[in-house]
Amino acid sequence: MLIKKPSDIPPSEITPEAVYLNRRSFMLGAAGLMLSGETLAALAARKSPLSTSEPLNSLKDITSYNNYYEFGTDKADPAANAGRLKTRPWSVLVDGDVAKPRRFGIEELLKFPQEERIYRLRCVEGWSMVIPWIGFPLASLLKQVEPTGKAKYVAFETLQRPAEMPGQQRRVLDWPYREGLRLDEALHPLTILAVGLYGNPLPNQNGAPIRLVVPWKYGFKSIKSIVRIRLTEQQPLTSWNLAAPDEYGFYSNVNPAVDHPRWSQASERRIGEFFKRKTLPFNGYAEQVAGLYRGMDLRRDF
Repeated sequence: MLIKKPSDIPPSEITPEAVYLNRRSFMLGAAGLMLSGETLAALAARKSPLSTSEPLNSLKDITSYNNYYEFGTDKADPAANAGRLKTRPWSVLVDGDVAKPRRFGIEELLKFPQEERIYRLRCVEGWSMVIPWIGFPLASLLKQVEPTGKAKYVAFETLQRPAEMPGQQRRVLDWPYREGLRLDEALHPLTILAVGLYGNPLPNQNGAPIRLVVPWKYGFKSIKSIVRIRLTEQQPLTSWNLAAPDEYGFYSNVNPAVDHPRWSQASERRIGEFFKRKTLPFNGYAEQVAGLYRGMDLRRDF
């Protein structure tokens, strides 16, 4: 299967600059409705060579078609219900097998050098988008707490606040939502903590105020509204693996050769397009990340 490099994408598939700027202008008018009354401020971010040149999905697509079960199980529920979430004050505790455990306030996290990372997102359900995230490498944060020699994995935890996250009032999953990565995955340059999209702060329904983005894995691995990051020696428990271990593995790398038990993963529907397209190994990032899994059986370690 052909894996496209940015240089292989024809000019006809690249979003014109004027269209991108118009979308960013639209964000200024729309995002304020989604940020719990916070003052809207554009995020300064430099361009990244790690971005794809594929056409972006619209702001409407990205903010109205979401999986975020803390706010409901329908795709429209997060946009309808996330407005009650208060994202200030906010902090993230980073602890576990580290030399310098520390709690970072969101204001500190926003001071990390930010980049625009335009990434493909592939949902395990068989749909995909292209999203212009704003964020910084997770490695930058982890280096500040100095992982010890015992640290082999990184565990993540979402906020648990049922009064503001009505989906948590139902036992759809074992709350709070939990995810995990191997330490080498967490330190990979493609792995980021996102604080914005389309040049402005994250809307609540997209994981405000800070979320993980791991573009070569299925979307549920990119945990939202993070309040704790813990480095561990043992592989951490993860929410969907606990709920359905035969369907959702710890690694959950995008793999068109390994089907979900209930549907094929060989193709995907890009939101906004009519025809399906072939799914690429590691969501098109195989050149950068396949080496992390050299020697592994990706059918067994799915």
